[in-house]
Amino acid sequence: MPPTPVLETPRLVLRPVCRKDAAVIQRRFPKWEIVRWLDAKIPWPYPADGAATYVSSCLEEMARGHKSHWAIVPKSGPANLIGIIDLWPDDGVSRSQRGFWLASEFQGKGLMMEAAERVTQYAFHDLDWPHLWLTNAQDNHPSRRIKERQGARLVDLMIGEHVGGRGPRMVWLLTQENWMARQAA
Repeated sequence: MPPTPVLETPRLVLRPVCRKDAAVIQRRFPKWEIVRWLDAKIPWPYPADGAATYVSSCLEEMARGHKSHWAIVPKSGPANLIGIIDLWPDDGVSRSQRGFWLASEFQGKGLMMEAAERVTQYAFHDLDWPHLWLTNAQDNHPSRRIKERQGARLVDLMIGEHVGGRGPRMVWLLTQENWMARQAA
């Protein structure tokens, strides 16, 4: 992947995650309502150095060109991040190419949909990817609604390991063709 660019939306700046983000992530992220539906590889209870370890891995993945990690920052404040959105190429196996979380107090305002649309635009317009594989825990209804609103098609239901335990994981396919047709409509 190319270096992670700064992306903008009407209300957000998506900028590459940086080392100074660790303190804010450590404060905003380890909330059960955020992490319970995420992949079980996230340690829980979240350790005191969890965010610093996470940011270090993000910086390494971006330096190697394996993933893009964006801090989601509202243009109207606060000045620090309120969530994260990630993007990575299709590895042909995992059927997952994007992940995100948003601090609880900013949910329900359409901000994650706005960030997801901008990152999808980057994947389809700038990187010219033919599709995105997307996943979410079946009971994570807000994440599911984003996929539905983007025009993704549910293609599989499998068992996933989430922080909150084992349960159904939905697998979605969003094609460049369908997404662009929806944008044009």
